[in-house]
Amino acid sequence: MPRYKLLLGNKSYSSWSLRGWLIAKLAGIAFEEEVIFLRKPDTRSRILARSPAGQVPALIDDGEVIWDSLAIGEHLAERYPDRGLWPADPLARSRARSVVAEMHSGFRALRMALPMDLRRRYPDHALSPEVAQDIARIEAIWRDCRARHGLDGAFLFGAPTIADAFYAPVVTRFRSFEVTLAADSEAYCATIMDWSPMRQWLEEAAEESETIAFF
Repeated sequence: MPRYKLLLGNKSYSSWSLRGWLIAKLAGIAFEEEVIFLRKPDTRSRILARSPAGQVPALIDDGEVIWDSLAIGEHLAERYPDRGLWPADPLARSRARSVVAEMHSGFRALRMALPMDLRRRYPDHALSPEVAQDIARIEAIWRDCRARHGLDGAFLFGAPTIADAFYAPVVTRFRSFEVTLAADSEAYCATIMDWSPMRQWLEEAAEESETIAFF
């Protein structure tokens, strides 16, 4: 039996779960998955039975629960410091932590207006000025990270890190809502969508039958 168990929401809709899952894949650990479908009458009680925060994702490590995707990332980075979850260079690592923290706590307008939905496309979806501002800031982050630290690879810091796991869900939002981006941002989105663990997640999400109607 694997040492680790990862509690997740629907793969089609749970952006936070995607982050935690990608981080676990980056760490190279073997883990068991339990998917709890969101927006069901028993969703919260089922999650609370395993995680005190009542939210997904949660990583169970030999019975110890680590909840929140950022905490999961830090936990696994400490457990496996040789696996490159954060950039090796101290300045790049600080920058990566900064942009991850910004995604973790910010971009509320974008989150509310453009939910992660891998099952549908929303062409011609109107973007408010606040959402457009969030998108511009995300593109600026990607451009800055790539220029400063990512020239030796296709990811934000060259090789894939926790930072890419945190920005992967917003890439799917841009795809679902057909957001027009600059050429360099489109190239980064293509990198994420072609990333091997991301392809696996998308394939498994496509097999789900549960649907959520956002609009």
